[in-house]
Amino acid sequence: MKAIRVTTRCRVDLAGGTLDIWPLGLLHPGAQTVNVAIELPVQVELEPRDERFLVRQDGERHEAASAADLVRDPASALIGLALEAVGARPCALTLDSASPRGAGLGASSALVVALLAALEIARHGRPDATPEQRAALARDLEARLMGLPTGRQDHFPAQLGGALALEHRLGGERVRRLPVDLGALGRRLVIGYTGQSHFSAGNNWQVIRRRLDGEPDAVRRLDAIRDAAAAMPEALLAGDWERAGALMADDWRARRGLAPEIPTRELERMLDSCARAGAWGGKACGAGGGGCVAVLGPPERREAIVGALRDAGARLIEAPPTASGLEFAIEDR
Repeated sequence: MKAIRVTTRCRVDLAGGTLDIWPLGLLHPGAQTVNVAIELPVQVELEPRDERFLVRQDGERHEAASAADLVRDPASALIGLALEAVGARPCALTLDSASPRGAGLGASSALVVALLAALEIARHGRPDATPEQRAALARDLEARLMGLPTGRQDHFPAQLGGALALEHRLGGERVRRLPVDLGALGRRLVIGYTGQSHFSAGNNWQVIRRRLDGEPDAVRRLDAIRDAAAAMPEALLAGDWERAGALMADDWRARRGLAPEIPTRELERMLDSCARAGAWGGKACGAGGGGCVAVLGPPERREAIVGALRDAGARLIEAPPTASGLEFAIEDR
Protein backbone atom coordinates (compact mmCIF):
# COMPACT_ATOMS: atom_id res chain seq x y z
CA MET A 1 0.00 0.00 0.00
CA LYS A 2 1.27 3.46 -0.93
CA ALA A 3 0.85 6.39 1.42
CA ILE A 4 0.90 9.91 -0.01
CA ARG A 5 2.11 12.87 2.03
CA VAL A 6 1.72 16.46 0.79
CA THR A 7 3.05 19.51 2.62
CA THR A 8 2.15 23.14 1.96
CA ARG A 9 2.87 26.36 3.87
CA CYS A 10 0.97 29.14 5.60
CA ARG A 11 1.54 32.79 4.72
CA VAL A 12 1.72 36.32 6.07
CA ASP A 13 -0.10 38.93 3.98
CA LEU A 14 1.96 42.09 3.92
CA ALA A 15 -0.48 44.38 2.09
CA GLY A 16 -3.49 44.29 -0.22
CA GLY A 17 -5.50 41.55 1.43
CA THR A 18 -9.28 41.41 0.78
CA LEU A 19 -8.68 42.82 -2.72
CA ASP A 20 -8.15 39.21 -3.82
CA ILE A 21 -11.87 38.55 -3.32
CA TRP A 22 -13.68 38.87 -6.65
CA PRO A 23 -14.69 41.44 -7.81
CA LEU A 24 -13.06 43.86 -5.37
CA GLY A 25 -9.68 43.92 -7.10
CA LEU A 26 -11.31 44.74 -10.42
CA LEU A 27 -13.09 47.72 -8.87
CA HIS A 28 -9.74 49.23 -7.84
CA PRO A 29 -7.52 49.19 -10.96
CA GLY A 30 -3.93 48.30 -10.21
CA ALA A 31 -4.91 46.26 -7.15
CA GLN A 32 -2.59 43.53 -5.96
CA THR A 33 -1.99 41.46 -2.86
CA VAL A 34 1.55 40.96 -1.55
CA ASN A 35 2.34 38.07 0.76
CA VAL A 36 5.09 35.66 1.77
CA ALA A 37 5.11 31.96 2.63
CA ILE A 38 6.29 31.14 6.14
CA GLU A 39 7.73 27.93 7.56
CA LEU A 40 4.48 26.95 9.23
CA PRO A 41 3.57 23.71 7.47
CA VAL A 42 0.23 22.09 6.76
CA GLN A 43 0.31 18.40 5.93
CA VAL A 44 -2.10 15.87 4.43
CA GLU A 45 -1.45 12.13 4.46
CA LEU A 46 -3.61 9.88 2.27
CA GLU A 47 -3.80 6.09 2.30
CA PRO A 48 -6.16 4.19 -0.03
CA ARG A 49 -8.84 1.99 1.57
CA ASP A 50 -11.07 -0.72 0.18
CA GLU A 51 -14.17 0.94 1.57
CA ARG A 52 -15.34 3.87 3.70
CA PHE A 53 -13.66 7.21 4.24
CA LEU A 54 -11.73 8.08 7.38
CA VAL A 55 -10.67 11.62 8.34
CA ARG A 56 -8.37 12.28 11.31
CA GLN A 57 -7.92 15.91 12.33
CA ASP A 58 -7.31 17.81 15.58
CA GLY A 59 -7.50 14.61 17.60
CA GLU A 60 -10.91 13.75 16.16
CA ARG A 61 -11.89 10.86 13.94
CA HIS A 62 -14.67 10.98 11.33
CA GLU A 63 -15.64 7.86 9.40
CA ALA A 64 -18.28 7.71 6.69
CA ALA A 65 -19.52 5.46 3.92
CA SER A 66 -19.40 8.28 1.35
CA ALA A 67 -18.03 11.76 0.75
CA ALA A 68 -21.61 13.04 0.93
CA ASP A 69 -21.84 11.73 4.50
CA LEU A 70 -18.71 13.69 5.41
CA VAL A 71 -20.27 16.83 3.92
CA ARG A 72 -23.21 16.50 6.29
CA ASP A 73 -20.89 16.67 9.31
CA PRO A 74 -19.78 20.30 9.89
CA ALA A 75 -16.41 19.12 11.24
CA SER A 76 -15.55 17.32 7.99
CA ALA A 77 -17.72 19.20 5.48
CA LEU A 78 -14.92 20.93 3.55
CA ILE A 79 -12.98 17.68 3.23
CA GLY A 80 -16.13 15.92 2.05
CA LEU A 81 -16.79 18.59 -0.56
CA ALA A 82 -13.27 18.19 -1.95
CA LEU A 83 -13.57 14.41 -2.07
CA GLU A 84 -16.98 14.68 -3.71
CA ALA A 85 -15.79 17.24 -6.29
CA VAL A 86 -13.07 14.96 -7.68
CA GLY A 87 -14.95 11.66 -7.30
CA ALA A 88 -12.38 10.32 -4.84
CA ARG A 89 -12.26 6.64 -3.95
CA PRO A 90 -12.34 5.54 -0.28
CA CYS A 91 -9.24 6.61 1.63
CA ALA A 92 -7.91 7.47 5.06
CA LEU A 93 -6.83 11.09 5.51
CA THR A 94 -4.73 12.53 8.30
CA LEU A 95 -4.68 16.33 8.39
CA ASP A 96 -2.22 18.33 10.45
CA SER A 97 -1.49 22.06 10.75
CA ALA A 98 1.23 23.84 12.70
CA SER A 99 -0.90 27.00 12.69
CA PRO A 100 -3.26 27.82 15.56
CA ARG A 101 -6.91 27.61 14.54
CA GLY A 102 -8.23 30.90 13.18
CA ALA A 103 -4.79 32.55 13.16
CA GLY A 104 -5.35 34.43 9.89
CA LEU A 105 -2.34 32.76 8.27
CA GLY A 106 -4.22 30.95 5.50
CA ALA A 107 -3.93 27.46 7.00
CA SER A 108 -7.36 26.23 5.90
CA SER A 109 -6.65 27.15 2.27
CA ALA A 110 -3.18 25.61 2.48
CA LEU A 111 -4.84 22.44 3.71
CA VAL A 112 -7.34 22.33 0.84
CA VAL A 113 -4.69 22.71 -1.86
CA ALA A 114 -2.59 20.04 -0.13
CA LEU A 115 -5.61 17.72 -0.12
CA LEU A 116 -6.34 18.38 -3.79
CA ALA A 117 -2.72 17.63 -4.70
CA ALA A 118 -2.83 14.39 -2.69
CA LEU A 119 -5.98 13.34 -4.51
CA GLU A 120 -4.31 14.09 -7.86
CA ILE A 121 -1.39 11.85 -6.89
CA ALA A 122 -3.77 9.09 -5.81
CA ARG A 123 -5.46 9.20 -9.22
CA HIS A 124 -2.54 9.83 -11.56
CA GLY A 125 0.65 9.12 -9.63
CA ARG A 126 1.67 12.80 -9.59
CA PRO A 127 0.20 16.27 -9.08
CA ASP A 128 -1.23 17.13 -12.49
CA ALA A 129 -3.10 20.41 -11.96
CA THR A 130 -1.48 23.83 -12.20
CA PRO A 131 -1.29 26.00 -9.06
CA GLU A 132 -3.90 28.28 -10.69
CA GLN A 133 -6.30 25.39 -11.30
CA ARG A 134 -5.87 24.07 -7.77
CA ALA A 135 -6.37 27.56 -6.32
CA ALA A 136 -9.56 28.09 -8.32
CA LEU A 137 -11.09 24.79 -7.20
CA ALA A 138 -10.06 25.33 -3.57
CA ARG A 139 -11.59 28.83 -3.56
CA ASP A 140 -14.85 27.53 -5.01
CA LEU A 141 -15.05 24.71 -2.47
CA GLU A 142 -14.55 27.18 0.38
CA ALA A 143 -17.19 29.52 -1.05
CA ARG A 144 -19.68 26.68 -1.39
CA LEU A 145 -19.08 25.60 2.20
CA MET A 146 -19.48 29.09 3.68
CA GLY A 147 -22.07 30.44 1.26
CA LEU A 148 -19.93 33.59 0.93
CA PRO A 149 -17.35 34.96 -1.53
CA THR A 150 -13.77 33.92 -0.79
CA GLY A 151 -10.39 35.02 -2.11
CA ARG A 152 -7.38 33.35 -3.71
CA GLN A 153 -4.38 34.95 -2.03
CA ASP A 154 -3.79 32.10 0.45
CA HIS A 155 -3.53 29.33 -2.13
CA PHE A 156 -0.49 30.59 -4.04
CA PRO A 157 2.17 30.99 -1.32
CA ALA A 158 1.00 27.63 0.04
CA GLN A 159 2.02 26.03 -3.25
CA LEU A 160 4.78 28.28 -4.61
CA GLY A 161 6.63 29.51 -1.53
CA GLY A 162 8.58 32.76 -1.34
CA ALA A 163 7.30 36.32 -1.65
CA LEU A 164 4.55 36.90 -4.20
CA ALA A 165 2.57 39.73 -5.74
CA LEU A 166 -0.87 38.66 -6.96
CA GLU A 167 -1.99 41.25 -9.49
CA HIS A 168 -5.78 41.31 -9.83
CA ARG A 169 -6.26 41.85 -13.54
CA LEU A 170 -9.14 41.55 -15.96
CA GLY A 171 -9.53 37.88 -16.79
CA GLY A 172 -7.71 36.59 -13.72
CA GLU A 173 -4.71 37.01 -11.43
CA ARG A 174 -1.13 37.34 -12.56
CA VAL A 175 1.15 35.78 -9.95
CA ARG A 176 4.54 37.48 -9.82
CA ARG A 177 7.39 36.00 -7.80
CA LEU A 178 9.40 38.64 -5.96
CA PRO A 179 13.12 37.81 -5.54
CA VAL A 180 13.19 39.12 -1.99
CA ASP A 181 16.01 38.42 0.47
CA LEU A 182 13.92 36.10 2.66
CA GLY A 183 16.62 35.79 5.32
CA ALA A 184 16.82 39.56 5.74
CA LEU A 185 13.02 39.79 5.83
CA GLY A 186 12.88 37.05 8.46
CA ARG A 187 15.32 38.88 10.73
CA ARG A 188 12.89 41.81 10.78
CA LEU A 189 9.52 39.97 10.81
CA VAL A 190 7.80 39.10 14.09
CA ILE A 191 4.48 37.24 14.27
CA GLY A 192 2.32 36.97 17.37
CA TYR A 193 -0.95 35.10 17.95
CA THR A 194 -3.59 36.88 20.01
CA GLY A 195 -5.20 33.65 21.19
CA GLN A 196 -8.47 34.75 19.57
CA SER A 197 -9.69 32.72 16.61
CA HIS A 198 -11.16 34.88 13.87
CA PHE A 199 -13.91 34.29 11.29
CA SER A 200 -12.61 35.85 8.09
CA ALA A 201 -15.67 35.25 5.93
CA GLY A 202 -17.94 37.35 8.16
CA ASN A 203 -15.62 40.36 8.18
CA ASN A 204 -14.95 40.03 4.47
CA TRP A 205 -18.65 39.93 3.63
CA GLN A 206 -19.23 43.23 5.45
CA VAL A 207 -16.44 44.80 3.41
CA ILE A 208 -17.74 43.37 0.12
CA ARG A 209 -21.27 44.55 0.81
CA ARG A 210 -20.13 48.07 1.71
CA ARG A 211 -18.00 48.29 -1.44
CA LEU A 212 -20.69 46.97 -3.75
CA ASP A 213 -23.11 49.47 -2.22
CA GLY A 214 -20.59 52.15 -3.22
CA GLU A 215 -20.10 53.58 0.27
CA PRO A 216 -17.55 56.38 -0.14
CA ASP A 217 -15.64 55.49 3.02
CA ALA A 218 -15.22 51.87 1.92
CA VAL A 219 -14.07 52.97 -1.54
CA ARG A 220 -11.55 55.36 -0.03
CA ARG A 221 -10.19 52.77 2.38
CA LEU A 222 -9.83 50.08 -0.27
CA ASP A 223 -8.06 52.60 -2.51
CA ALA A 224 -5.61 53.22 0.35
CA ILE A 225 -5.05 49.47 0.78
CA ARG A 226 -4.42 49.21 -2.97
CA ASP A 227 -1.91 52.04 -2.82
CA ALA A 228 -0.02 50.48 0.10
CA ALA A 229 0.18 47.16 -1.74
CA ALA A 230 1.26 48.83 -4.98
CA ALA A 231 4.31 50.31 -3.23
CA MET A 232 5.19 47.15 -1.28
CA PRO A 233 7.06 45.15 -3.98
CA GLU A 234 9.51 47.98 -4.65
CA ALA A 235 10.21 48.36 -0.93
CA LEU A 236 10.78 44.62 -0.49
CA LEU A 237 12.99 44.29 -3.56
CA ALA A 238 15.10 47.27 -2.47
CA GLY A 239 15.48 45.89 1.03
CA ASP A 240 13.84 49.07 2.35
CA TRP A 241 12.39 47.27 5.36
CA GLU A 242 11.47 50.44 7.21
CA ARG A 243 9.37 51.53 4.24
CA ALA A 244 7.78 48.07 4.06
CA GLY A 245 6.85 48.31 7.74
CA ALA A 246 5.33 51.75 7.20
CA LEU A 247 3.27 50.38 4.30
CA MET A 248 1.96 47.57 6.51
CA ALA A 249 0.87 50.25 8.98
CA ASP A 250 -0.80 52.20 6.15
CA ASP A 251 -2.70 49.08 5.13
CA TRP A 252 -3.88 48.54 8.71
CA ARG A 253 -4.98 52.16 9.21
CA ALA A 254 -7.21 51.83 6.16
CA ARG A 255 -8.38 48.27 6.91
CA ARG A 256 -9.33 48.75 10.54
CA GLY A 257 -12.26 51.01 9.62
CA LEU A 258 -13.79 48.70 7.02
CA ALA A 259 -15.86 46.74 9.55
CA PRO A 260 -16.39 47.20 13.31
CA GLU A 261 -15.16 43.69 14.14
CA ILE A 262 -11.81 43.98 12.31
CA PRO A 263 -9.86 45.87 15.02
CA THR A 264 -10.04 44.20 18.43
CA ARG A 265 -8.74 45.53 21.71
CA GLU A 266 -6.09 42.80 21.74
CA LEU A 267 -4.89 43.52 18.20
CA GLU A 268 -4.61 47.23 18.84
CA ARG A 269 -2.83 46.74 22.16
CA MET A 270 -0.26 44.41 20.57
CA LEU A 271 0.41 46.68 17.60
CA ASP A 272 0.73 49.73 19.86
CA SER A 273 3.11 47.85 22.16
CA CYS A 274 5.28 46.82 19.20
CA ALA A 275 5.44 50.41 17.95
CA ARG A 276 6.58 51.61 21.37
CA ALA A 277 9.24 48.87 21.34
CA GLY A 278 10.65 50.18 18.06
CA ALA A 279 8.72 48.39 15.31
CA TRP A 280 8.42 50.25 12.02
CA GLY A 281 4.85 49.08 11.48
CA GLY A 282 2.55 46.11 11.37
CA LYS A 283 -0.97 44.85 10.86
CA ALA A 284 -3.37 42.09 11.65
CA CYS A 285 -3.00 39.04 9.43
CA GLY A 286 -5.88 38.07 7.19
CA ALA A 287 -9.26 39.65 7.89
CA GLY A 288 -8.52 40.72 11.46
CA GLY A 289 -11.03 40.28 14.24
CA GLY A 290 -8.45 38.18 16.11
CA GLY A 291 -5.79 35.83 14.83
CA CYS A 292 -2.21 37.05 14.41
CA VAL A 293 -0.35 40.31 14.09
CA ALA A 294 2.77 40.66 11.94
CA VAL A 295 5.23 43.52 12.42
CA LEU A 296 8.52 44.62 10.90
CA GLY A 297 11.25 46.18 12.99
CA PRO A 298 15.03 46.59 13.20
CA PRO A 299 16.91 43.38 14.08
CA GLU A 300 18.48 45.13 17.05
CA ARG A 301 14.97 45.80 18.42
CA ARG A 302 13.67 42.28 17.81
CA GLU A 303 14.06 41.13 21.41
CA ALA A 304 12.23 44.22 22.67
CA ILE A 305 9.42 43.73 20.12
CA VAL A 306 9.04 40.06 21.03
CA GLY A 307 8.93 41.02 24.72
CA ALA A 308 6.31 43.67 24.03
CA LEU A 309 4.12 41.14 22.22
CA ARG A 310 4.42 38.62 25.03
CA ASP A 311 3.69 41.27 27.65
CA ALA A 312 0.56 42.16 25.67
CA GLY A 313 -0.60 38.54 25.82
CA ALA A 314 0.58 37.22 22.45
CA ARG A 315 2.06 33.83 21.72
CA LEU A 316 5.12 34.13 19.49
CA ILE A 317 4.87 32.24 16.16
CA GLU A 318 8.36 31.09 15.18
CA ALA A 319 7.92 30.81 11.41
CA PRO A 320 10.47 32.56 9.16
CA PRO A 321 9.78 33.29 5.49
CA THR A 322 10.49 30.30 3.27
CA ALA A 323 11.05 29.56 -0.39
CA SER A 324 9.46 26.13 0.10
CA GLY A 325 5.98 25.54 -1.25
CA LEU A 326 4.13 22.35 -2.12
CA GLU A 327 6.15 19.20 -1.52
CA PHE A 328 5.07 15.56 -1.73
CA ALA A 329 6.33 12.07 -1.03
CA ILE A 330 4.97 8.58 -1.79
CA GLU A 331 5.90 5.89 0.70
CA ASP A 332 5.34 2.15 1.09
CA ARG A 333 3.33 1.20 4.17
